[in-house]
Amino acid sequence: MTTTVNLESKASESIATGAVKRPVRIENASVEIGLNAAIVSVSDDEPVVLVVCDRADKMGTTEGLPFGPFSPFEHRTLEIGLRSWVNEQTGIDLGYVEQLYTFGDRGRQAQPSDTNPHVVSIGYLALTRAGAIDDLRAGSWRSWYHYFPWEDWRAGRPEVIDAVIAPALNKWANEAMSRPSREHPLERNQRVGICFGLDGATWDEEKVLERYELLYEAGLVTEARRDRPESTASNGVANEAIGAPMRFDHRRVLATAIGRVRAKIKYRPVIFELMQEEFTLFELQKHVEAILGPHLHKQNFRRLVESAGLVEPTGEVKTRTGGRPAKLFRFRREVMLERPAPGVRIKLGRA
Repeated sequence: MTTTVNLESKASESIATGAVKRPVRIENASVEIGLNAAIVSVSDDEPVVLVVCDRADKMGTTEGLPFGPFSPFEHRTLEIGLRSWVNEQTGIDLGYVEQLYTFGDRGRQAQPSDTNPHVVSIGYLALTRAGAIDDLRAGSWRSWYHYFPWEDWRAGRPEVIDAVIAPALNKWANEAMSRPSREHPLERNQRVGICFGLDGATWDEEKVLERYELLYEAGLVTEARRDRPESTASNGVANEAIGAPMRFDHRRVLATAIGRVRAKIKYRPVIFELMQEEFTLFELQKHVEAILGPHLHKQNFRRLVESAGLVEPTGEVKTRTGGRPAKLFRFRREVMLERPAPGVRIKLGRA
């Protein structure tokens, strides 16, 4: 069932009550409320996201995030609606869920000749354990680095940054004199350096959305070419080098989700939503590396996790081929009562 809001009547009501100071005329416009789900897991030390395929858009893109309408008659809350249709469509019973943001930008924007409702999507981040991967009814799991290859620092600084992204962004930054504004208080070249760790700036793993938005603004991603081809026809960058595109604004939603979970694991124990009930410290480290991007020092990581009281030994061991048995641990839930921000507080920074 589709939820729509008639903008013509709402505009009239606002004008009548004085909420709108200048007259607004919107004819036969309606808005559909939808729910987007960035469903994240870790499989074989790789951060994966659930994607579904639909008919190709004008650029040939078929992959996107799971999406469904919100029905206020069937679901008491937005989250209940999300959980319901995700389970119905994919078979996954979602665990941790949190609302991200409301999206209504390009890719969902109604055109003057379009008679369909304009879609406003409420994005959600959902975390699920790898066991749900085997029970999937529909869709497929993809590494999120398939869409954001510049975010994967586990083997060092990604080659695509210096070989493709930095030259293209620097060219774009130097093409026109850009003045600071309220929307962008820094000049283009300053924004490029801060976002991608250039010219001595430190890499901030949480700026996933900012990096994607900068590439979109510069016309370097397929979605920008699709939404505004008149301004992106001559940038000369191969789309494939800057990650696979997604339908509508789904890559923007996914970028928001990645940035959120990277920040979240530092002050909330959400990483354990992705772990099995019992795990080794090596498995925990690989999960944290998969989410955050860079490789972590083994001994430093173990000292940090153990000293923070996040885990406790089970008394059991896990046998590994060609090595000594590894101790098994579990999440120590009492830590939630002991301090307000019990996350994996790792300070990262890559120049």
